Amino acid sequence: MNKLRFGIIGVGMMGREHIRNLKLHPEAEIVALQDPVEDSRRRGIAQLGHEVPTYETIEDMLAKAELDCVLVVSPNHTHRRVLEPLFAAGLNILCEKPLCTTVDDARWAAERAATHTAVFWTGMEYRFMPPAARFIDAIRAGEVGRLVQLSIREHRFPFLVKVGDWNRFSRNTGGTMVEKCCHFFDLMRLIIGAEPVRVFCSGAMDVNHQDERYGGEKPDIIDNSFTVVDFANGARALLDLNMFAEGSEEQEALTAVGDKAKLEAFIPSGDLVRSPRVPLGAPKTPSRIHVPVDPTILEAGTHHGSTYYQIEAFIDAVRGRGPVRVTADDGLRAVAMGAAAERSARERRVVEMSEFGF
Repeated sequence: MNKLRFGIIGVGMMGREHIRNLKLHPEAEIVALQDPVEDSRRRGIAQLGHEVPTYETIEDMLAKAELDCVLVVSPNHTHRRVLEPLFAAGLNILCEKPLCTTVDDARWAAERAATHTAVFWTGMEYRFMPPAARFIDAIRAGEVGRLVQLSIREHRFPFLVKVGDWNRFSRNTGGTMVEKCCHFFDLMRLIIGAEPVRVFCSGAMDVNHQDERYGGEKPDIIDNSFTVVDFANGARALLDLNMFAEGSEEQEALTAVGDKAKLEAFIPSGDLVRSPRVPLGAPKTPSRIHVPVDPTILEAGTHHGSTYYQIEAFIDAVRGRGPVRVTADDGLRAVAMGAAAERSARERRVVEMSEFGF
């Protein structure tokens, strides 16, 4: 079987993570790297470990490289401009989250993807973390009964420094609730199996980036928040985000509570704990399992193996062995939820999803 020829657009930190994971897939071959920054191109070649053509512009790459697939890992605010020539070229596309930084641009991308004849996939790695995937499967199998409440906690480190410091400003990222939290809003929709109706977010930039200035301008990105989402089927979800809790033992915790049991997943430990309901005063009967991840796959990324497994699923879709598991519409709806949370936090009010046309 011929290898799929991949080009990577954007060879920053996440682009290099994709390089490491593509190298583990025998059906993939990286044949081109594109980035306008020369140092990023050099770092990409060093990560790859051998020479391939590099390009300063997308147009030059498309004109000269023979490609089957492209991974879009460029800064958030460039996604619409990057996607336009890729749609025209008819390539298989995996576009990293967020799909775009505004609902209007994300809706444009979803409309174009709906008529795109090749695979279009929105990069939502968290679905593919093995403990999260097992958690989702268990809920679908009825292990908590009828799901009533879902909570997601991420207590982590601050945003890392990116080339040109683009991630310090909401105009470039869509805001923290879009840039970082679209992953979690996507998980909410996937797990609950319904669409959001309203969002309330209380958040601010209270600790991080206070002394940073870029061209005299102070960053404006949220570093902690609570977000409550009501869903059309009556379930509700909570996102607890803190980006100055780098000392946390568990970076992520997922908790689902239904009418039969409670289920928790912890990352990076990889443990799942199921706690059935018991009569008042009876002994509690929790059970714990561990979801392992191959150490080689863990070492290839910073997302608990999810980048590898998502690329595997993307390759399966391109080969016709599996479905597109994260569509452009999924990406659009996650952006819309993030935009609603941003608006809620800044305007200090409940935001109806109908304000965004949903």
